[in-house]
Amino acid sequence: MAIQFKKENSRKKIRITIVLFLVNFAFTSSATTFIPADGNKVESWFQGIIKPLSLRKGTLEPSLVEAENAVEIIKVRKDGSGKFKTITDAVKSIDIGNTNRVIISIGPGEYKEKIKIERFKPYITFYGTDPKNMPIISYAGTAAQYGTVDSATVIVESDYFVGVNLVIANSAPRPDGKRVGAQAVALRISGDSAAFYNCKFKGFQDTICDDKGDHFFKDCYIEGTVDFIFGEARSIYLNSEIRVIPGDPLAYIVAHARKNADGVGGYSFVHCKVTGTGHNAFLARAWMEAARSVYSYCTLTDVVHPEGFSDNRRPQMQKTVYFGEYKNSGPGASVKGRAKFAKQLTDNEAQKFITLDYIEATKWLLPPPKV
Repeated sequence: MAIQFKKENSRKKIRITIVLFLVNFAFTSSATTFIPADGNKVESWFQGIIKPLSLRKGTLEPSLVEAENAVEIIKVRKDGSGKFKTITDAVKSIDIGNTNRVIISIGPGEYKEKIKIERFKPYITFYGTDPKNMPIISYAGTAAQYGTVDSATVIVESDYFVGVNLVIANSAPRPDGKRVGAQAVALRISGDSAAFYNCKFKGFQDTICDDKGDHFFKDCYIEGTVDFIFGEARSIYLNSEIRVIPGDPLAYIVAHARKNADGVGGYSFVHCKVTGTGHNAFLARAWMEAARSVYSYCTLTDVVHPEGFSDNRRPQMQKTVYFGEYKNSGPGASVKGRAKFAKQLTDNEAQKFITLDYIEATKWLLPPPKV
């Protein structure tokens, strides 16, 4: 009898273990962080994963939860109806060491300012109040004046920044290949855990310095000519348009700066559209030894050069860079004529780059605020 009881007890434990496993599997499968292959399903998928704070407090970083529980709104209006007329003054009013989310609500109009959010002012949001009439933040700083990375119109060095419904532009003249230091940055993002929703970034050479940290860009528009997304960050660009401005003999979209294979940095473009005119745009070029850029489920028009990727006239870099493609479409996605060092990724190889886990997003990413 004792032996029989032990057998029955063991069977019950096994059954319970199996049930718990199946319940856990069903839960994780229904909440997958993998970006769907069908672009029409991206928005509903995103809303199902990146839910509001109230539904995710147990999964987010505690400091972020604390910050989001105490939100301050500062209004900036050019007509004087807000607390401030300039974004710069609003940023200056925030205390160093701030621990609460501060939303700077920005009304329509052009704000000709050069703005810097320093390292010790985290949890700041720039929120354009009207997505159909987005505020424009513009300045004409150049590398000759400030150095390349500090030429940016908007510089963010702090963590947990969010940008929503904004146009950020560098209005300096287009580089002509003759003027030294003519490159001009629109945005430099150097803080960790930053997100941009429905933003437009305008410039020519070096439009976005996606410098360092984990970043997320969704429903954005980025234009430029040469290296117009550059830096060492680890970022996902989702459902965004990357537009090549015509006119240069060659155009380069990405110049990534990962220096060795152990580095975590790399840009992942998922469900993006690469547009423009001409056939001379390289998706990426070898800037640093272990530069990494991957395009997945993207629509590549014929603006893309047949080779797709450039070794930057340094053949030795072909062995160390990581340039990948996965299930792209459009005339620019043809593998005929592709550079031999470009990787056509397998399903297993691509998985790393088509999940929010790539940037550990479920720990810090929140949907755009409702103001």
